[in-house]
Amino acid sequence: MSDESSKMQIASELLEDIENINHPSDFELGDDYAVLILRLPEIGPDGLEIVSHAFVIKQKSCFRFDRELQNLQSVGSIEQMHDFLDRKIDRLLKEIQHYHYEIEMLEESLYEGPLSSSFMQRWLAYKKDISLIHRLMFHAALAFELFIRYRKKSDPAFRELAFADLFEHMERIRDLAKAAMEKLDNLYDFYRAKVDERMNRNMYFLTVISAIFLPLTLVTGFFGMNTGGLPYTDDPAGTVKAVAISILLEVLFLIPFFLLSSKKIEKYRKHGKSDT
Repeated sequence: MSDESSKMQIASELLEDIENINHPSDFELGDDYAVLILRLPEIGPDGLEIVSHAFVIKQKSCFRFDRELQNLQSVGSIEQMHDFLDRKIDRLLKEIQHYHYEIEMLEESLYEGPLSSSFMQRWLAYKKDISLIHRLMFHAALAFELFIRYRKKSDPAFRELAFADLFEHMERIRDLAKAAMEKLDNLYDFYRAKVDERMNRNMYFLTVISAIFLPLTLVTGFFGMNTGGLPYTDDPAGTVKAVAISILLEVLFLIPFFLLSSKKIEKYRKHGKSDT
């Protein structure tokens, strides 16, 4: 810890905010210093992580809270803090663009191929990460905007353009995350439509199969009863007549399905002609 940072007197409530790793992004003013807390998403070896960066700005000097050493370490000037954050934001901007590419690949697989068993698992993973990025960057952009306003008033030599560009990158990441969430929602709706369509088709096939076997089950159950007085029991052509009855019942049961199918085909043809 530098001599200057060791002599800094930070209010206890602000010190608690600095030390709290779960404190949301915020900007607060002390007596002769300012505190900027930015919780930013970062891609680590285990996936998306949340890293809290706490800065204490005093005049033109800047200090960052080291969570391992549990003290303030000198960053240098405000411009050096900008360079530190600029590297973090640029890396995050590339990551959110990579998320968009992955979502586009997921979209193409959904449109062109059969339903993948891993779709929902991938969708939930993207939705969770991107929702977290959007939430964190929304609060980080608000806190950083307050910091820029403060520096404009307190420092006439403040490099507003460079920090405004960094703020614009934060907003771009937030907007890209929001657009990715909307695309994921649309993909989910299309996925559910395909699942419902496949389920309806399966139910239709099951209904047709049931309709085919229902008359056969009815006839075999009727003539298989162990009771007297059954028709065609002593008739040499009884089997032929029973089969004829089965065929007749099959036709009566299948006629409604064929009529329904023909109406659907005719409807789709008319709809296609009207579109062209």
